[in-house]
Amino acid sequence: MAEYAAQCKKLGLRFEGIASGFLGSEKQISIVEGFINDFADENTRVVIDPVMGENGRAYPTYTDKMCAEMSYLAARADILTPNVTEACMLTATEFKAEGWTESELFALTEKLNKIGAKNIVISGIHMGEYISNAVLNEDGRFEIIKQKRVGAFRSGTGDIFAAVIAADAVNGVDFGESVTKASRFVSDCVAETEKRGIPLTDGVCFENVLHRLK
Repeated sequence: MAEYAAQCKKLGLRFEGIASGFLGSEKQISIVEGFINDFADENTRVVIDPVMGENGRAYPTYTDKMCAEMSYLAARADILTPNVTEACMLTATEFKAEGWTESELFALTEKLNKIGAKNIVISGIHMGEYISNAVLNEDGRFEIIKQKRVGAFRSGTGDIFAAVIAADAVNGVDFGESVTKASRFVSDCVAETEKRGIPLTDGVCFENVLHRLK
């Protein structure tokens, strides 16, 4: 990663968007933060997906120190896309799998905003028959965007969700509209995967429904 950054610097590159996902060490988190320092300007949209854990637990690779470092990286985000577990980890909030109220989710997004993130979407919130997203815009607008639950939990959906958000960010799409689009697309991906009987360990068939993204 450091070598790539050095070459970008030699070429004098600037970027309309910088997006980060899973990072495997404190050093990698530090390199990404340095990359943002070196290459982001007022025209750059920084999207941070703090891939730290799920179902109330940190991934085995994540240490307490890495979680702390991720909070510093999250502070640099123009758009932050944690799941519920990650939002709780970043804000020292007690995790619960279900039963979130709108006021609790608003408070959770506000805590993330106080860390430094501007636009926030907490994804994968279980609300009965819906999977919901809590959205806080940088102008203070808060909303819950719901999508009917489809099929079983599958890995990779968070990566697809964040990728759609990042692409829309550099194309100037309204944040709430982008979250709605990403949620619908993930639902389409899962539905297509279920239809094809793909094993749960194999992720989702996003390629088959890419034509639905506009």
